[in-house]
Amino acid sequence: MNKVRIKSRSEIETMRRSGKAASIVLQTIGEAVSPGISTYELDQISREAIKKLGGISSFLGYQLPHHPPYPATICVSINEEIVHGIPRKDCILKEGDIIGIDTAVYLNGFHGDNAYTFPVGDIEPEAQSLLEVSKNALYKAIDAAKPGSRLGDACSALQTHVESHGFSVVRDFVGHGIGRNLHEEPQVPNYGEPGRGVRLRPGTVLAIEAMTNAGTHESETLEDGWTAVTADRRISALFEHTVAILPEGPEILTDNHDLWGSNSH
Repeated sequence: MNKVRIKSRSEIETMRRSGKAASIVLQTIGEAVSPGISTYELDQISREAIKKLGGISSFLGYQLPHHPPYPATICVSINEEIVHGIPRKDCILKEGDIIGIDTAVYLNGFHGDNAYTFPVGDIEPEAQSLLEVSKNALYKAIDAAKPGSRLGDACSALQTHVESHGFSVVRDFVGHGIGRNLHEEPQVPNYGEPGRGVRLRPGTVLAIEAMTNAGTHESETLEDGWTAVTADRRISALFEHTVAILPEGPEILTDNHDLWGSNSH
């Protein structure tokens, strides 16, 4: 395993700016989410917002082995889609959908990464419950990411909260360390055991992702090579923050009270 890259105080200060930019972009996109808009249009809003902030999309052109370069600045995941859905002109949001939007911004040499699942108009009670549980699970994980604790403490807190409400956590995709590279060590699963995993030292920065499903944890990837969906096609939700572990505790670098509301820390 590669070593976890510890960030200095000045690097974390720079990451506050990239995190803030990512949070503004996500909020701007979210304000446009409504029945009748296409996911392509949401990506165009994202491109304009990133440009206005002086940043670069972390996702556009992103390359994975055996994948085509990613063609958009956001990943959109509607209903049963878990992660990595590609925006399209013919993908139109409708009343009752839920849409997970994941966006990341590269600014001043560092990445900021965040995601939020938005309701499209009025949604079913199960969907509302999944969104609330998933969002709260993310904050449970952040609360447990204290300096000196283990990564498994945070991952277990997320898993325990989700499963206690009868939902499942995604196992095929993980959160990650973040900094000068979008994806760094360590991997941050949605499940774990307390007291296990790497020690969380001050200067560790993590993109913690709560990926939760109404039904099975199992997933499939569609023919586009990117879009992951639940195996049973029940709904999925995604919430993500970039979090710095400081001597005094975890700090959310993508905090945005206008978007996340009162349980932002």
